[in-house]
Amino acid sequence: MSEANNILPQDGLAGTLVGRVWLGGTLPGPAVVALRPEGVFDLSAQYPTMSTLLDTAQPAEAVRKAPGQRLCSVDALLANSLPGSRDTGLPYLLAPCDLQVVKAAGVTFAASLIERVIEEQARGDASRAQSLRSQVTGLIGASLADMRPGSPQAMALKALLQEKGLWSQYLEVGIGPDAEVFTKAPVLASVGCGEDIGIRSDSAWNNPEPEVVLAVNSRGDIVGAALGNDVNLRDIEGRSALLLGKAKDNNASCAIGPFIRLFDAGFGLDAVRNETVHLHVAGADGYQLRGINTMASISRDPVDLVAQTLSAHQYPDGFMLFLGTLFAPIEDRDQPGSGFTHKLGDVVTIRSAWLGALHNRVAHSETAAPWRFGLRAFISNLAQRGLLQGQTL
Repeated sequence: MSEANNILPQDGLAGTLVGRVWLGGTLPGPAVVALRPEGVFDLSAQYPTMSTLLDTAQPAEAVRKAPGQRLCSVDALLANSLPGSRDTGLPYLLAPCDLQVVKAAGVTFAASLIERVIEEQARGDASRAQSLRSQVTGLIGASLADMRPGSPQAMALKALLQEKGLWSQYLEVGIGPDAEVFTKAPVLASVGCGEDIGIRSDSAWNNPEPEVVLAVNSRGDIVGAALGNDVNLRDIEGRSALLLGKAKDNNASCAIGPFIRLFDAGFGLDAVRNETVHLHVAGADGYQLRGINTMASISRDPVDLVAQTLSAHQYPDGFMLFLGTLFAPIEDRDQPGSGFTHKLGDVVTIRSAWLGALHNRVAHSETAAPWRFGLRAFISNLAQRGLLQGQTL
């Protein structure tokens, strides 16, 4: 099997696939690329940033019309974009977004809402989770999949749970009218396929969150989608929802990739709504974990989540939006009752039919490659490479 088969969608290069790669050479830097049967083509001369490309009137058509400069074969790029295989002198994948703000919607699957309530009730203590799980499900049931947020049925349940003393901020955003939308990572801080993904060294209860990530331009148009891992530190967030920033935004804690699949005649929002995202964790100790995130089970439609993100803010460079996950692991990895948590060296693969596969290896945020290529470095790099002459970002 070629390395392309480990990363590409099931239909290979049939879709409009765009990404960002790091180029070596005398003037190294990031480049916007298109993946085609003929190879990987650098589009930076016309589109110095991904934000610029996504802001065109019809991004997929713009990619088809842009000839670009061939860099290498698709196989060569993807073989150099798997964990542990990187030759920094050759092109490798980066996170496909650049100037976009990275947002995330939380508790968007009512069916997995119970685990968020348990995190809060356990105060971040994994050993208390199982007994609390039985107590909580006894009161509200094992699934809220049919509950429409903000509906009269949801508001009646809210009143009942308040009466029982079980109301939670997670229930508020899970079945109430307002979605939880937060900033997941700074601009340019996300890692791409093949890079280490970080958990804090002081977290003892954490897990991956396999998600679909929408690419939204400055006009609020949803123009494509990617895969993402919204790493979740359950013990830290469980202690207090006010620690969300500490639980969610750490060095290397946000992975997006392997590329953005643009909406075109063969792929659109309905495909996203019906996508199934598969998770596989392979531990260095031989441990295996599998899970799925079924987008058809989402409680809030992606269009509504984008509208809520835009309701009180503007995004002149566009944004990437994690749509949330159905997946919440409860099986024990080590001691009975301890639940699942990551170990260093875990290889996390998030895969779907339309969007390909995102591979990352778990490290501590404190020892993962530090984020140093910020906005000043990015703009300076583009200027040094002559990509800003007669162009807009």
